[in-house]
Amino acid sequence: MRVVIAEDNALLREGLVLLLTSAGHEVVAVAGSGPEIMPALLEHRPDVAVLDVRMPPGFRDEGLRAALEARERIPGLPVLVLSQYVEESYASELLGGGTSGIGYLLKDRIGRVDEFLDALERVAAGGTALDPEVVTELLTRRKDSPIDSLTPREREVLGLMAEGHDNATIAGTLVVTERAVHKHIGNVFLKLNLPPSDSGHRRVLAVLAYLAHTPQA
Repeated sequence: MRVVIAEDNALLREGLVLLLTSAGHEVVAVAGSGPEIMPALLEHRPDVAVLDVRMPPGFRDEGLRAALEARERIPGLPVLVLSQYVEESYASELLGGGTSGIGYLLKDRIGRVDEFLDALERVAAGGTALDPEVVTELLTRRKDSPIDSLTPREREVLGLMAEGHDNATIAGTLVVTERAVHKHIGNVFLKLNLPPSDSGHRRVLAVLAYLAHTPQA
């Protein structure tokens, strides 16, 4: 898998390069500032881009802006955005531009190597990967919405679905049967007025679209 990395912290940037190459991936370019990102992406057309939200020169949202622009100029480009903190508005904006091949993780997640690599590969394959803390923000910020009608177990299932996990993983995490997960998912879609969909990315995309576009409280 060919990867472009945009991260201004040299230590973290080199750590990511080492981590990805050790896992068998090829880092084709690195960027240390916002203006360097698009030229690298346009030149190399990677399988996935890993971009820090805040980059020089302004340290505001240069990486996010580059991610959104890249998705327009290179349709379908998988992008995994990294952030130091939960920036719910950034997550919503990223999801608003389309939810296929999108990831939003906190940087602390990189230390959990297997989780990070799994998320990266899921995004590169056109799937989704949302940090659990980001999902929690998206779920809890709404009042007087259909989400309030979900049972605690259904909310857990919805959160794991939004993170991009399949039925088997959700069942293992919650220590229940896949049949029970399927039933909970059916209830979630019914209560959220979402049409039934096949297992896999279509289901996840529907959930993310709901989370991204439901009005805030």
